[in-house]
Amino acid sequence: MTSATDPSTALTPFPDHTQLPESDGTFVKNFQEHPQSILLTDSIKPILQKRHPDGQYCIGQDSGIYWRITDPPEKGAEAPNWFYVANVPPTLDGQTRRSYVLWREFIAPLIVLEFVSGDGSQERDKTPWKGKFWIYEQVIRPPFYGIYEVNKASVEVYELIGGQYQLLTANERGHYAIYPLRVELGIWQGQYYNMELPWLRWWDLQGNLLLTGEERAEQESQRAELERRRAELESQRADRLTAQLRSLGVEPEV
Repeated sequence: MTSATDPSTALTPFPDHTQLPESDGTFVKNFQEHPQSILLTDSIKPILQKRHPDGQYCIGQDSGIYWRITDPPEKGAEAPNWFYVANVPPTLDGQTRRSYVLWREFIAPLIVLEFVSGDGSQERDKTPWKGKFWIYEQVIRPPFYGIYEVNKASVEVYELIGGQYQLLTANERGHYAIYPLRVELGIWQGQYYNMELPWLRWWDLQGNLLLTGEERAEQESQRAELERRRAELESQRADRLTAQLRSLGVEPEV
């Protein structure tokens, strides 16, 4: 029997995603950030489905990654704009994830992406125990960390090498290879969600843009239309040939 002063009686289990706040009360800074997250998720989905035929992966968008217990709890979390974790279930016990809790699951995200809404200093802050950069590098430790600045049409990608983030050099296409996913990350100038902007997008390692579901459907529609026109022209050519043969007194073979 333990006494009232036994310290073991004060121990409580670490909280899980259902017991931790899913928001710190802030809101998305601009109208571009939400479409940007959708664009990244939608276009990489076929890659992840092929990589995880069992469906064991999750994607977080402005969702908290809890890395330590604090008071208030949300001070112990970072909320990347986009991140991907391999080999974890997309839901927990049949419930939608409210956050990603490192001390419950242990697997770090493979890649974390931050969308800069200010001057970028917050995303590059290396202050121990406080700065985003330091926390990602020293505690959460995703192998890849990207800092995207729409106003500068740029992205910086860091890879965790020897326990520290090293800034990667872009390839000849201006992209950054994320080899575990067999994709590249870079800037694409175009229109999405009715906004013409430099968007952050994925390519395959051969430099082919990974399309969204809508883009794939449009591409398929265009391909079908070209095939229809080709068949129509072929039919017209056959009709003209038949008419020419008959004018010469030759009945074409059916």
